[in-house]
Amino acid sequence: MESTGIIIGFWALAGLTVGSAALVFVVRNLLHAVLALVLSFMGMAGLFLTLSADFIAMAQVLIYAGAISVLLVFAVMLTPLASRDNGNSLFALPGLAIGGAFALLLMFLAVDVDWPELRDAALADRAFADTIEAVGRSLVDRYAFAFQVASALLLVALIGAIALVREDGAP
Repeated sequence: MESTGIIIGFWALAGLTVGSAALVFVVRNLLHAVLALVLSFMGMAGLFLTLSADFIAMAQVLIYAGAISVLLVFAVMLTPLASRDNGNSLFALPGLAIGGAFALLLMFLAVDVDWPELRDAALADRAFADTIEAVGRSLVDRYAFAFQVASALLLVALIGAIALVREDGAP
């Protein structure tokens, strides 16, 4: 598990994720900020893969890098061209200070806390398989109706957004 390739991949993906997240904060064009945010979401999915959390990585790609990104692109495209700049704000410095303090707190907790480990690799693999199986069964069994209603609502929202941006204004 302590492979050199995984460690290098982890740090490269961590740098990509943090760098693209910082780019979201710095860039002036709102569409470029959304694209940097998508890159940050994909970096997070890669970090989940390096931690052997395949299901969470795929959920990250589908939900955040897919659905949320499309929603943000629709929102950017529906805003007038004059208000698409990512202007300066009075809250930039306090936000940076709060974010830095939170990052320092997380780094302290990651280093100081004695995290428990699963000693047996077979038990760890079986725990992940049981979780994925339980989530899959819940989606097609217990929560099937809610899953279908959510997909229908997303379809209606997508059709409504397309109708709003049509040039002729006809539904």
